[in-house]
Amino acid sequence: MGRTSRASREERLERNKKGRRSDEVPRPFSDVSCLSLFSTQLRVPRRRAMMLLALGVLVLGLAGAMDIQVPEEPVVALYGQDTTLHCSFSPEANFSLKDLSLIWQLTDTKRLVHSFSGGRDQLTDQGGGFTNRTALFYDQLSQGNVSLLLRRVEIADEGSFTCFVRVRDYNSAAVTLQVAAPYSKPNLNLEPSKGLKPGHKAVVTCQSSYGYPEASVLWQDSHGANITENVTTSQVANEEGLFDVYSVLHVLVEPSSTYSCLVRNPVLQQETHASVTITGQHLTFPAVALWVTVGLSICIVVLLAVLAYICQKKIRQSCEEEENAGTEEQDTEGEEQKTALQPLKSKEDKADNEQEID
Repeated sequence: MGRTSRASREERLERNKKGRRSDEVPRPFSDVSCLSLFSTQLRVPRRRAMMLLALGVLVLGLAGAMDIQVPEEPVVALYGQDTTLHCSFSPEANFSLKDLSLIWQLTDTKRLVHSFSGGRDQLTDQGGGFTNRTALFYDQLSQGNVSLLLRRVEIADEGSFTCFVRVRDYNSAAVTLQVAAPYSKPNLNLEPSKGLKPGHKAVVTCQSSYGYPEASVLWQDSHGANITENVTTSQVANEEGLFDVYSVLHVLVEPSSTYSCLVRNPVLQQETHASVTITGQHLTFPAVALWVTVGLSICIVVLLAVLAYICQKKIRQSCEEEENAGTEEQDTEGEEQKTALQPLKSKEDKADNEQEID
């Protein structure tokens, strides 16, 4: 049984050696070799060997690992711009660049981003996507600044980068890169654009381009209320990985209604918006129609004034004619009375004359 167990352990050791990837940085101690040492030479139970191994690794890590400083929060980089992935350590007094081995690689795929050892760059195995896009701050390496300069950031660069540093001791830390791009000012389009009246159905389209990551779209009415429930939004990535946003709002036309489209980038906290106002008849009032309306209004006012003047003149003439007619009637009655009295007076004069003759 002892020989069988020992043979099995040796086979597992051999398989682990063969299965180790060539691009991995070798560790100061192998967990498997330590376990083999404790279980075979010290002849202790496997569980106790595991406990001793964990304790030994912890003590060695506390005693020998160097301290590396990297940002805790993700580094936000603008698409197409340069950015810096910060990584640093505290070198000893007799530190020499020839003793420094530095590797930057992608955490998930282990693809090499940048390598430095023996006092110079080692870029033979560098990933093709990073060619001529990486550099170190060479004048600051002696001070422990091993940060990576990444030029012309692409959407594909987003992810975790691991910084490996070895002088006498060895340690590593990961930096997260978040890529972002601001969205363009939205372009609004209304269909149909003419002949709209209250109660008609209309479609308002909001389009914004060249942003990253996916945006949040908000629609508001004239009162600032959220009307996003009546919206259909789609976001499509172009060849560069940037998103084009299309958002469609269906509305029933109301008089003088304003609709606003707000496009927000969640990483940059950037918000851009545009609005459109529907009058209920036409989006815009033509200048010719405006002047025609003003001219007609003036004509109507002048016509009403003329009619009022004519009516007033007619009424005044009628009143004057009635007064004249009344005066003529009075004169006629007076003349008739005088004519009636003249025969009586002549008869009286004739009688007086006859008495005098007698």
